Amino acid sequence: MITNPATFAGRTAVVADGATLDYAELDARAGTLAAALAAQGVAAGDVVAICLPRSIDQIVAMCAVWRAGAAYLPLDPAWPEARLAAFVSGAGAAALIATAATGTPIAGNVPVVAPCAGAGFPPVAAVAVDPSALAYVIYTSGSTGAPKAVEVTHANLAALVAWHVEAFGVVAGTRTSHLAGLGFDAAAWEVWPTLAAGGTLVLADENVRRDAHALHGWLLAEQIEVAFAPTALAEPLVAMAWPADAALRVLLTGADKLTVRPAPNLPFSFVNNYGPTESTVVATSAVVSPHGTGLPSIGKPITGTQVYLFDEEGEPVPFGEEAEIFIGGAQLARGYRGDPALTATKFLTHPDHGLLYRTGDLGAWLPNGKLAFRGRADGQVKIRGHRVEPAEIAAALNQLPEVVTSAVVVNKGELIAYVVPAEGSTPAVVALRSPLAELLPDYMMPSRFVAIEALPLNPNGKLDVAALPDPANHALPESPAGRAPETATERRLLEIVSDVIGRSDIGVDDDFFLVGGHSLLGTQVVVRSRDAFGVELTLFHLFEGRTVASLATIIESLVMEMLDGLSDEDIARMAG
Repeated sequence: MITNPATFAGRTAVVADGATLDYAELDARAGTLAAALAAQGVAAGDVVAICLPRSIDQIVAMCAVWRAGAAYLPLDPAWPEARLAAFVSGAGAAALIATAATGTPIAGNVPVVAPCAGAGFPPVAAVAVDPSALAYVIYTSGSTGAPKAVEVTHANLAALVAWHVEAFGVVAGTRTSHLAGLGFDAAAWEVWPTLAAGGTLVLADENVRRDAHALHGWLLAEQIEVAFAPTALAEPLVAMAWPADAALRVLLTGADKLTVRPAPNLPFSFVNNYGPTESTVVATSAVVSPHGTGLPSIGKPITGTQVYLFDEEGEPVPFGEEAEIFIGGAQLARGYRGDPALTATKFLTHPDHGLLYRTGDLGAWLPNGKLAFRGRADGQVKIRGHRVEPAEIAAALNQLPEVVTSAVVVNKGELIAYVVPAEGSTPAVVALRSPLAELLPDYMMPSRFVAIEALPLNPNGKLDVAALPDPANHALPESPAGRAPETATERRLLEIVSDVIGRSDIGVDDDFFLVGGHSLLGTQVVVRSRDAFGVELTLFHLFEGRTVASLATIIESLVMEMLDGLSDEDIARMAG
């Protein structure tokens, strides 16, 4: 994807934590690491897993895998080890690039290659890439209750890159951001158009990528010109004040249904995007106007992509009528790795339009030719920007000895798990959460658990969702005692958190992000806590503390720091 590093000689390729790497250095390091991979037996057509934090090493590793003729499998080190190990094995990885501490527990029989392993090897020369070869394999949730590995070719990715570079004016020297989750396909969208055009990819740290206020300041300070932010972060960003001379020209968003419009007179374009992983990140796109009624659309098909709406009989529907979205074109992925049956089910050959991907999403054409997104045709949902199949969560729950069977549904934006306990037991929530955390990432953790005698079924034998009990009245308690607050700070903070989440059954030791909290609600907690306690609390503090008890300790520490910094005159003035 980097056509010729010599073309960008002297230009900065990657910036991370104050360190920089120019294109010549990136090329050299990728070449030597590719040689180390070859020494481990990696050959053209193989898949190499990468489990590294957001870093220069991560970008070098991605380039090195391609230099070796292989495809990369991105893994997030924050995921549970059991999930990572299953992905390495399931994808048939030939090697794993990771540190020994991270890689050894998840590698199985796969060789672990350190990111610095290329030192001392002569670099592998760059060769022409076969457009039909795999560029990357990436896991996404599956309707069968198990994750599925999508195979994306270099031709698929090249189509995305070509559109992006032209649509958003990415050229040599353009500064772009990289803050998408490491296992999220939007990361490929951030990285490759930038490097293909000779731009500078600036990596955000964990504090920045979780806090809209911190991200706002970082984008300005780093003079980022083109950025992507998932919907949960983008929505507060476009409501903030921005200086007229901000370097930011384009703010891209996607992952969840967009519910806001940007403030007028922003110095950048705000672009809403839609696309399943199977269509290489983006299928439709549109600039969001500050003016208009209703939810913003997901735009029109991008260059080289076709979108169709078909009813249950496979017939096109007229404008305004809701139907399932089908996607075709240059970005259509190869299919699902190791699962030809599922590939045949989801990738269909239409008599008039050729190969199409059946998304399971519903949409309707608007009079202006843009597409309105209407949600899922099945039970698949978006939670905190990640595509989630409730069936996958239920499949994990059903592995626990305390559970006979289960169902997971979405209720008012929350994942609710209904479990039929093993005979004679009523499991505590902690007994379910702890083993489940070994199988699933935190965004897939149900916020409430409800014990029921049996799953209600309709006459067709399917789950009768309407007959499930109200979780607000029947949820299992989060902890045996739901420990009550012991200090004034804990009491006030618990009031704030309970009000924001809309729950009265939590204690001071319950994890905010496991009982229904997420970044947007966390922002509300932070803002209200700042007002209540008069301290400069940030979303990072909430991610660090997670419980009312821990966050109360942080707040009290901030108060003491503030008091220590006051002069005698300040204290006298505050005392009246």
